[in-house]
Amino acid sequence: MTVEIPRDGRVLFIGDSITDAGRDRTDPADLGVGWAMMAAAWFTARHPGHLVTFRNRGVGGDRVRDLRARWSDDCLALSPQVVSVLIGINDTWRRYSSGEATTVEEFTADYRHVLGVTRDALPDVRLVLMEPFLLPVDDDQRRWHEDLDPKLDAVRKLAAEFDATLVAVQARFDTADVDDRVWTDDGVHLTPSGHAVLAQQWLAAVTPTT
Repeated sequence: MTVEIPRDGRVLFIGDSITDAGRDRTDPADLGVGWAMMAAAWFTARHPGHLVTFRNRGVGGDRVRDLRARWSDDCLALSPQVVSVLIGINDTWRRYSSGEATTVEEFTADYRHVLGVTRDALPDVRLVLMEPFLLPVDDDQRRWHEDLDPKLDAVRKLAAEFDATLVAVQARFDTADVDDRVWTDDGVHLTPSGHAVLAQQWLAAVTPTT
């Protein structure tokens, strides 16, 4: 299912550091230097007359609970017509880096909350859910899949529950017949090539209204 982006539409990218990508917080229109900027630039290059406004509210380090805490200000207050969410890897990472585990039940409840309040406040909003992903660089990091995979499954189920468009990210990287270090240096954060893959996946999931 592709998401139609309306003419003169407002698109919001929101999530963690993968979306943040070094954006300038003093400039509300800055898109950072990652996949969100690439996707917005390519969409506009292909459809310059569509006059879409793109905003980035990614925040490095965010878990889904952090996203919930700022959702009113960073999402609802902007009245977006398309909301694209990429969240989840920090809910896994903190378990292994600092012992701060997020259960799949907590993850699902917080994620469902932000989607629910968005549907209530913005009934016509189109939702795009990006799969959280992991590209392990060593054996210790491969263990993270035991925590991330149930959360990835939860995102897939939430996409179906809220009639959202799901962007398959993990499978796209998994089927690429190259060393994962082409895409990432640490298993999570992306190289420019990795960001380009994410942008391509997102662009394949959207289309301008006719």
